[in-house]
Amino acid sequence: MTIRSLRKPPPVKLVFPTLIILFLTCLLCILTNFQTISYLFRPLWDKPPPPFKRIPHYYAENVSMGHLCELHGWTPRLEPRRVFDAIIFSNELDLLEVRWRELEPYVSKFVILESNTTFTGIPKPLFFDSNKERFAFAEGKIVHGVFPGKKRSTGQPYEDPFLLEGQQRVAMNWLLREAGVSDGDAVIMSDADEIPSPHTVKFLQWCDGIPDVMHLEMREYMYSFEFPVDYSSWRASVHIYSRKWTQYRHSRQTDLILSDAGWHCSFCFRRLNEFVFKMKGYSHADRVKRKEFLDYQRIQKHICKGYDLFDMLPEKYSFQELISKIGPIPPSASAVHLPAFLIQNAARFRFLLPGGCLREP
Repeated sequence: MTIRSLRKPPPVKLVFPTLIILFLTCLLCILTNFQTISYLFRPLWDKPPPPFKRIPHYYAENVSMGHLCELHGWTPRLEPRRVFDAIIFSNELDLLEVRWRELEPYVSKFVILESNTTFTGIPKPLFFDSNKERFAFAEGKIVHGVFPGKKRSTGQPYEDPFLLEGQQRVAMNWLLREAGVSDGDAVIMSDADEIPSPHTVKFLQWCDGIPDVMHLEMREYMYSFEFPVDYSSWRASVHIYSRKWTQYRHSRQTDLILSDAGWHCSFCFRRLNEFVFKMKGYSHADRVKRKEFLDYQRIQKHICKGYDLFDMLPEKYSFQELISKIGPIPPSASAVHLPAFLIQNAARFRFLLPGGCLREP
């Protein structure tokens, strides 16, 4: 009897099945959405941006800030640095409460700018202004500004929403100065749903030698913390303020990024009407290609299944990455390493946790 050693067969390159998947996906794109073709063939016509230089992030409970600063190559401060948290706000009231409750002990000023129109020119209420009592716990730290938006005339085409968004970010520079920001203060620049972790903000308070500008890598979630996507969120940034140089932006400004520095929970709303509001009002509103995209039943199904609301392909720069991301987001049963305020108030924010995908109208 011959005994043969069991060895794993050499890996087979699944070229043919891959081509079949691409062909069928392309056919579907042609039949439904021409814009998606550009995403499908992005690896052929586009190149990825230069890679970030990642700053390792050291943190554990019951470890002193002095030791943590030194692990990063930074120097402990004798007095805390002032931290300004500056956001452009639309209608994310629940996430705003989670954010501010989580960061309130460490932030000197919460600077919030909202407009009376969406980025697409649709008139909107001043959601924060009409819900100020909800944030009374931070009243002495809040600097609130209103940007006079440009309303779109009936029957007129959309003005470039990115232009209107950019105008609000420019206005934030003036609001920061009104809030009293000074040279050497730390300024967090992010959207409301990009939430830095408390220990990230404590570094800004207590460490000298941190980069003048660095991005914050955040774990990306879709619809709730039940659907983790990856660590591709990078637009949030931190600046050591200089009146001469610092400009409020939401684009790439440096190659440096602090690893695992928070949470980005996109489309994490309590109510279905809030989903529709954002889909029609944010800078990518052109992704609403069909009226049924705004149907409540369809949106609810997509939330619970982890489907893309716009039936879009992932924005990836290689076919391997693209194929690996096609399909629904796998749900997670983990609620570990999430904002503490969220876990402490789990009953109120059930929709943000595993098993809570059903939404109110």
